[in-house]
Amino acid sequence: MTVRTIAVPFDRLDPHAVYAVAQLRQQVFVVEQECPYPDLDGRDVEDGTRHVLLLDDSTGSALLGYARVLDDGDVWRIGRVLLDVPARGQGLADVVMRTALSVCRGRDVVLDAQSPLARWYATFGFVVDGPEFVEDGIPHVPMRLSV
Repeated sequence: MTVRTIAVPFDRLDPHAVYAVAQLRQQVFVVEQECPYPDLDGRDVEDGTRHVLLLDDSTGSALLGYARVLDDGDVWRIGRVLLDVPARGQGLADVVMRTALSVCRGRDVVLDAQSPLARWYATFGFVVDGPEFVEDGIPHVPMRLSV
């Protein structure tokens, strides 16, 4: 498998990439994790948003993973971090996160981690930054990476 990542604004995604992102986010969050929530929240098309795509070039650039980086003004916010089922367990989530972090310059980075993944996010320097909360039936913790 030959993988590559890109981090681009919405207007640099072609229609097939937009469809693949929406389909994978729906598959992981809505179907697999059973979280019926409004995934298309309007933030994907904001000027400061970057879409991180992990692509498998050996299969014609199939989408293997994804993350979204939002410009929240005083901080960057990373969310929607995911891998397709066949890509899991190979360390590829690290590649997605490193790419997401590479576009977060000059400000702290925040995210809401599913609680079981807090240790993994800590490997990138994130620390828990508030009390645990439940969103869509899943425990989360706010985390921050200070610059």
